[in-house]
Amino acid sequence: MVINESMGMKAHADDVLAGLAGIRSELEDFCKDLHAHPELGHREHRTAARVAQCLTGWGYQVHKGVGGTGVVGVLANGEGPVVLLRADMDALPVREETGLPYASAVTAAGASGREVPVAHACGHDMHVTCLLGAARLMSGSPGAWQGTLVTLFQPAEESGDGADRMVADGLADRIPRPDLAFAQHVLPYPAGLLGTRSGSFLSAADNLKITVYGRGAHGSAPQAAIDPVVMASMIVVRLQTITSRELAATQPAVLTVGSLHAGTTGNVIPDSAEIQLNVRTYDEATRKDVLAAVRRIVKAECDASRATRDPDYEEGGRFPPTVNDEAITGAVSEAFTAYFGERAHTSELQSASEDFSRIPDAFGIPYTYWGIGCIDPETYRAAEQRGTLAQDIPVNHSARFAPVLQPTLDTGVQALVVASLTRLASPDGESS
Repeated sequence: MVINESMGMKAHADDVLAGLAGIRSELEDFCKDLHAHPELGHREHRTAARVAQCLTGWGYQVHKGVGGTGVVGVLANGEGPVVLLRADMDALPVREETGLPYASAVTAAGASGREVPVAHACGHDMHVTCLLGAARLMSGSPGAWQGTLVTLFQPAEESGDGADRMVADGLADRIPRPDLAFAQHVLPYPAGLLGTRSGSFLSAADNLKITVYGRGAHGSAPQAAIDPVVMASMIVVRLQTITSRELAATQPAVLTVGSLHAGTTGNVIPDSAEIQLNVRTYDEATRKDVLAAVRRIVKAECDASRATRDPDYEEGGRFPPTVNDEAITGAVSEAFTAYFGERAHTSELQSASEDFSRIPDAFGIPYTYWGIGCIDPETYRAAEQRGTLAQDIPVNHSARFAPVLQPTLDTGVQALVVASLTRLASPDGESS
């Protein structure tokens, strides 16, 4: 695909975005409301109802309950390409500590059945609001574009199964087949900036729970035990050598042990220990190598410790890699540069993971996914000058993470519109 000439595309974008100032306050209020009323994955009932109500009012054909709580709006505007825009809706089991006047005080039953705090600590409230803003502006400017716009609001991104459930629930039978798909995510860099990247952008992720087995005994008689705590500890230490000693420095991967649990008290050696780990890689060959190394190391340490039985492995959710199409990303990058100027840049490789790609992959279509900054620029610059970015700038999933409303919201709406018009702006439906 070759993009429309930059000035022509920008003129179309200016036409569509001329109404942004008139709805800005309404969008900000909507985002605050979502932030104050977060919902965990597959329980986004209030959010989905509000989204569906908006889309219906703007003339979209609305499909509700897709994959549980997913919502899809379809707006046909003559012959032409079909562009899909996606936003995720779910929140996290995190207690918010932002101090915002609209901070969440919500609690809900978590995966274990226990009551947990809930917060939009990853910015999905911003994603939903930006997509609704773009959907409204596109519906109000039919003369500036031609084709079909599909707006998809996905549940349960955080658990990694929301996209799969929408696909399994007949998404392909409910909407026209898209030609390409776009998505975006807030990231902890200055608000107003956008980052695109061709090829690998987000990592794949594998979650694994490993249980190792020893023999329990009194804490005063370790010679009578086979200590699974020591066994698990040695495994955790040795696992760190996979990325540091088995992979080349140019072969990125992350291995994190996020949970190590054994026993109930200090003077009893337990029978077993449980390790939960997360592996992030960017290509299938590296993924297979790392996961094979994990099993090799676990087995070796269990053998060395005289484990009473083989370890158990339980695979958790898996996220696919996000690999942006080169041509589509090039077109969007060029359009962003034309519209945003120096605010558009090339993003670094990200070690976070997403399930968005499962939707375009299900249709066999190309896609691109980009990041938008969401941190107050002055706050970011001050931390950068002090050399304290890691300490002072909250990242996604932090209890202190919350995108500043502006210019994050405006930038997200503008980016979705500009990207859509790389295919929808031309009257004949072809980029030229």
